[in-house]
Amino acid sequence: MHKCFYLICPTDCLEHTINMKFKHDNYFYGSLGNSFSCDCKTIDYIRNFIKKHNIKEIYFVLSIDNKIILDALGQQEFSNIKILNNFYYEIKKQKKISKASFHRGNSQLGILSYYLNKKINELQLQLTNLLNDPIKIGGKIYYKNQNSFTNIYSDLVCLQKHHLN
Repeated sequence: MHKCFYLICPTDCLEHTINMKFKHDNYFYGSLGNSFSCDCKTIDYIRNFIKKHNIKEIYFVLSIDNKIILDALGQQEFSNIKILNNFYYEIKKQKKISKASFHRGNSQLGILSYYLNKKINELQLQLTNLLNDPIKIGGKIYYKNQNSFTNIYSDLVCLQKHHLN
């Protein structure tokens, strides 16, 4: 049977929805706004979990109206939670970059796509040397009002801003 590992934010409460939409053997790892760091302990846990359960796909999933993301973009009421400081900085940075790229359309999807692409690249880099078989890593955004998931913008669309001297 197909096995997927979902990295989700616990404030989105998406476990049941994912299980209903994607009829696989689904496994979950939660961190606020998908803000987990790729430290040795976390990567080792994920690597062992992937091997143990023969996982073939990993998805970062966030709701378009994720409370932590919206707070990072707005009032920052949770900014007193020290572990979220780097996360809030990254979200604000992604907001600036996405404004330069997405003049029209869904800027929230752009911000989330930039952020999740960064997390995907970090995890891919860490797992490439630790796993024998390649693993697919992607990102999805959940729209509650439509009860649907959409893929994030491609990393090719979410170009990083670079300065050349």
